[in-house]
Amino acid sequence: MAMITLHNASLPEVTILSNTFIDNYMPEANGEFVKVYIYLLRALSSAPVSFSLEQMADRLLCTERDILRALKYWAKQQLLTLDFTDNNKLCGISLLTPVAPSCPTDAVQDEISVTSEQPKDQPVVRTEALTPDRVNELKQNEDIIQLLYVAEQYLGKTLSPTEIQKMLFFYDGLGMSADLIEYLIESCVENGHKSIHYIQKVALSWADSGITTKEQAKQQSRSYNKNCYTVLNAFGIKNRGPAASEVSYIQKWTDTYGFTLDIIEEACSRTISATHQPSFEYADTILTRWHNSHVHHLKDISVLDDAYQKQKAVSAASAPKAKPVSRNLNNFERRSYDMDSLEEQLLNSN
Repeated sequence: MAMITLHNASLPEVTILSNTFIDNYMPEANGEFVKVYIYLLRALSSAPVSFSLEQMADRLLCTERDILRALKYWAKQQLLTLDFTDNNKLCGISLLTPVAPSCPTDAVQDEISVTSEQPKDQPVVRTEALTPDRVNELKQNEDIIQLLYVAEQYLGKTLSPTEIQKMLFFYDGLGMSADLIEYLIESCVENGHKSIHYIQKVALSWADSGITTKEQAKQQSRSYNKNCYTVLNAFGIKNRGPAASEVSYIQKWTDTYGFTLDIIEEACSRTISATHQPSFEYADTILTRWHNSHVHHLKDISVLDDAYQKQKAVSAASAPKAKPVSRNLNNFERRSYDMDSLEEQLLNSN
């Protein structure tokens, strides 16, 4: 039997965007970063392609630095890998399949389960998925009925089954009281966040921090607001709350690195001076370098600055000096003239 080879001469006119990406990665990402990721999917929808950062920036009406920042963000999220040459030039991008993290309930397998940074010796509090019988039982609870009603008022909409499942998980899985959950929703909405994904991140963070009462939550919120808005002000960002990715950076600087706000403000100031725009990623490189250099006070930064200037001066002194360029206009071969011969030629020409 003769074999028939089938060729497809038409290119696909659609770009497939993973539901896992939409549900788990897109809500927390900067809009420009999402645009870059979708463009990469579009570029690979037909065949492997080659392009430069400059071409991509022109296409998306942004800067090459914006493109590179987005690529590094998605690499950190493990949605792609970046290849660099020996001189640190980007030479390759490989897209990876988005993977949904495990979820605390079986009703919404595509929801992300976020764990905040915590001490190693404190396990994250989680429970198994709520059974349908347990869900029905909770829905008959007067506290839950009131809680769901209040949540709808704060969020300004009817709760979806997913959102209801999350509320029940906060109550039954994390052991939060109805009053605490109500305050959780209230504080998130006041900070401009109505996404259940964001609310869940805060709930998990509170559970990991051992917060069980409304007063404890208020105390942490006061500290959180002070840190976040101090950093936003240092960047010159007004009239909005911090994005989830920005909160992660701030928590890293304050909780993991243990920096005081004056040190973080100094890094923000240097970021603005260097980039002329707010950049949490750039500030993070500064603060990470200071953390690795065991900076604890502003005076430690001054010591590092002095050491850098001394090293810079030594390097400049040891560099070979360029030979001065001679500006003597007489440095050319002079011509000698026989005046008698010239006079004779002049007379003969007449």
